Amino acid sequence: MEAKLIERLEAAVARLESLSAGGISARGLPDGVDEVSSDPSILAFDDLMAQYAARVSAAAEKIGGQVLDVTKLVLEAFSVQKKLLIEIKQTQKPDMAGLVEFLKPLNEVILKVNAMTEGRRSDFFNHLKSAGDSLSALAWIAYTGKDCGMSMPIAHVEESWQMAEFYNNKVLVEYRNKDQIHVEWAKALKELYLPGLRDYVKSHYPLGPVWSASGKKASSASSKAPPPGAPAPPPPPPASLFSSEPSQPSSSNPKQGMSAVFQEISSGNVSVGLKKVTADMKTKNRTDRTGVVSASGKETHSSSPSFSKAGPPKLELQMGRKWAVENQIGRKNLVIDDCDAKQSVYIYGCKDSVLQIQGKVNNITIDKCTKMGVVFKDVVAACEVVNCNGVEVQCQGSAPTISVDNTSGCQLYLSKDSLGTSITTAKSSEINVLVPTGPDGDWLSLILHIRNIT
Repeated sequence: MEAKLIERLEAAVARLESLSAGGISARGLPDGVDEVSSDPSILAFDDLMAQYAARVSAAAEKIGGQVLDVTKLVLEAFSVQKKLLIEIKQTQKPDMAGLVEFLKPLNEVILKVNAMTEGRRSDFFNHLKSAGDSLSALAWIAYTGKDCGMSMPIAHVEESWQMAEFYNNKVLVEYRNKDQIHVEWAKALKELYLPGLRDYVKSHYPLGPVWSASGKKASSASSKAPPPGAPAPPPPPPASLFSSEPSQPSSSNPKQGMSAVFQEISSGNVSVGLKKVTADMKTKNRTDRTGVVSASGKETHSSSPSFSKAGPPKLELQMGRKWAVENQIGRKNLVIDDCDAKQSVYIYGCKDSVLQIQGKVNNITIDKCTKMGVVFKDVVAACEVVNCNGVEVQCQGSAPTISVDNTSGCQLYLSKDSLGTSITTAKSSEINVLVPTGPDGDWLSLILHIRNIT
C-alpha cells in the first residue's frame, strides 16, 4: 500500500516538473505572469482603475442606454491596455508592422466606440463623441521614440483629451441645469484622463513603454501569412488609430485657437491684433463674392420640386419644438419667422441655400451642409456648425457660444452685441471671423487657419 502511494506521489512530482520545464506554472499561467502582475506599474494601473474608472461606471449605470454601452467599451479599452502592458514586459520590441499587430486588440475596441458615433445623431451624441475621442489618449502606448511621429506620452494624453473636451464641455453645458448625473459622468470621464492616465504615464512611462530585452518576439502580420494556394485575404480595414505610417509630430506645429482672439475682442479694443480691411478688400467693392449672408423675400414652408439624393426637402416644425430644415438645394429665400426661445433649429444636408431665422431660438445646428448661409438674430444656448464645407453664418444679435467642428471653410459674421461670444473649434480649418467697426459699417477681418486635430 505504501509502495503504491509513494509511486503515485513520484509520478505527480514528475508531472509537475515536466510542466514547469515546458514554461507552465502549477496555476496554468506562463512563467513570469505572476511576477509581472505584481510589478509596481501594473499595480498602479489597478489603482488608476479603482480610483477613477469606478466613478465613470457608477454614473453611467444610473444613466443607462448608449451612455452605459459606450462607458463599458471605454473600460474595456483600459482593461486591454493593462494586458498589453503586461505583455510588453515579456516581449521584445517589435518593428512597426509588428507593433501595429501587437496593438490590434486595443484598436478593435476603439473602432467599436467610433462606430457608435456614425449615422444620424442620437440624443447622446456628445457623450459618445467625448468617449470615442478620449480613447485616442491610449495610443501613448505606441510611442517608440522621438522619431516615431508622435508627441511624447504625457503630451499625447493631454492633447488627446483636448480633442475630447470639445464634446465633454457640451455635455456639461447641456445638463448642468437639467440632470446632475450627466454632469457627474462628464467630470468623471475627464478625471479618468486628467489627472488619472496622465499622472500614471508621468510616473511610470514618461519615455514610453519599456520592452523586454530577452523576452519573446512579438508576432507580426507577415508571420501569419496563409499557406500557398489559400484564398486571398480580405481587403484591409479602414485606417487604424495605430498606423504604421508615421505622422507629423503634433508638437512641431504651434497650437492655435479662437480663445486668445476673442479674449481681446471681449475686452473692448477690437482693433488690436486684427487685420484692417482695405477699400479693395471690402465686400461692396468685390465682384467675386457676395460678402455678408443675405436673404431676400420670405418663405415659411418650402415647396421646391428639387430633391437631394438623401431625401425630399423639408422646412417644418416638428412636435412644436424643433424646426427641421433638410435637403434644401439652391434655395436663397428660406425663412423661419414664427419661432420662440424654446425651439431649436436643425439644418441638415443643405447646399447652395440661405436660411433666415427671424426671432430668438434655443439652439441652431448646421450639419453636413455645403455653401450654406444662415442668418439669425438671437440664440439662447449655442450655434453649432458640424461636418460642413464653405458655410457662412451671421449673428445679428447675441449668441453665448458658437462651435465649429470638422468643417473646412467657415465665415462667421458677428454683431456688436455678440463680440463676447465664446467660439470653440475642433478638426477645422480656414475659419474667417468678421466683426463690425467704423461708422460706415466696415468689417475687420481675422482669418485663422486651425490645425486639424487627428
